[in-house]
Amino acid sequence: MKNKLRNVLIIGAGGIGSYLIEVLNRTNCYKITVADPDKYEKKNLTYQYCTDEDLEVNKASATAVKYSQVFGIKYPILTEKQIEGYDLVICCADNLDVRRLLYRSNVEWLDLRAQGRNCAFVSFRARPELYETLLAGPEGSFSCQGNAWDGSNEAQHFAHIIAAGMGAEWIHRFFMKDEVDDFKMVNV
Repeated sequence: MKNKLRNVLIIGAGGIGSYLIEVLNRTNCYKITVADPDKYEKKNLTYQYCTDEDLEVNKASATAVKYSQVFGIKYPILTEKQIEGYDLVICCADNLDVRRLLYRSNVEWLDLRAQGRNCAFVSFRARPELYETLLAGPEGSFSCQGNAWDGSNEAQHFAHIIAAGMGAEWIHRFFMKDEVDDFKMVNV
C-alpha cells in the first residue's frame, strides 16, 4: 500500500466508526471520508470516541476537525451515487436502510455491526443468501450497546471496539491483497 492512499468512505462516526477512524487515520494509508448526519450527545461520551467539546456538534464535522486526512459529510447516505468512486465503503451505521443500499449496490463494501456483547462483519464477498437474514429486522436505529443498556457506565459493553478492530484488520489485509474472511460473528 506504499505511497497510495486508499479512498474509503465510512458511514457512521458513532460507536464503531469513531474507533475505526481513529485506528485507520493513524496508519496514514487512507484518505477517509466520513458521513454521519447525527450530532454527538451526552450519552455518547461513555462509548464513542468523542469529548465534551464535541457535544451537540455534527459527528462527521467533529471528526474532520480532529483529523487532517478526514473529510466530513454531514448528510445522510441515501443513494448509490453517494457511495460510488471509493475503493471501499464501510458501514458503521445503526441503520438497516443504509445496509440495504450497500448490499444491493455494485460497490465493494464492508459492514461492521455490534450490539451488546456481540459483533460481526460481513463483506461484499459474502454469499448473497446471508443478506436476507442480515437485512431482516425492525426499522430504526439501534445502539451498539444493545437494547438492555440502561445508560450507566457500569452496564456498558465494548464489542463495538472489537468490531472496529476486526474491521481495521480486514480493511488493511484486503488492500494488501491478503486472504480475508467474508463473514465473521463474535460473541464476547
